[in-house]
Amino acid sequence: MGKGQNLIINGSGSYPGGIYDKVSIRGEGMIVTDVECSAFHVYGTSEATENVKTGSVKIMGEAEVKGDVTANDTLVMGTLMAGRNARLKKMKVFGMLEVGEKLSGDVATIKGSISVKGDVEFETFDSSGGFDIKGLLTADKVKIALRFGQSRAEEIGGSRIVVKRKKNSILPFGREEGTLSAKVIEGDDIYLENTTAEVVRGNTVKIGPGCQIGLVEYTTELKSDSSSTIKSKTKV
Repeated sequence: MGKGQNLIINGSGSYPGGIYDKVSIRGEGMIVTDVECSAFHVYGTSEATENVKTGSVKIMGEAEVKGDVTANDTLVMGTLMAGRNARLKKMKVFGMLEVGEKLSGDVATIKGSISVKGDVEFETFDSSGGFDIKGLLTADKVKIALRFGQSRAEEIGGSRIVVKRKKNSILPFGREEGTLSAKVIEGDDIYLENTTAEVVRGNTVKIGPGCQIGLVEYTTELKSDSSSTIKSKTKV
């Protein structure tokens, strides 16, 4: 990928897409067709009207891609918006990521926030920020540290799911401790804190403090903290 020349935008203007080595936007740039490059770095503001396929994405400013974004390494310090799908193999989000359809990859590390209209699928999903997922969140390992605000997903599925309150963090004034809400949480090994869910299904289920669960279905073991509410439980 990326045998072409570099595209460096310092001022503002519209540029054609095509195959480049590195694309670096420090001003305000619009790219009007598909872009394929080895690196796509935005320090200013950029809009790509079609798709972006790249080895490395680094967003320090603000970038909007109307179509799909495909990348091996992604670092978002600013804001990245993908109109359709984002296939981000290794992703770190310290800022804000918005995806119009599906978000997928291998490893997701979220310290900022993500908002996804469709499903999210990774091997490892590690969030200590916030997320709003309208569809399903599935990953082999799901690790969620709740700092503040409410994180949401329609359903969460994985083999190991751990949701914990972030301890020893001084909350900003007026912010409440973080919570997670989902309709269904399903996995082999589940540990939850500060979680509201209609159904939790698993082999080994541990309901820690601050949870409100409608139904727990478990096959092996269920432990629950006295501060949490479980309306009904079934061993299956």
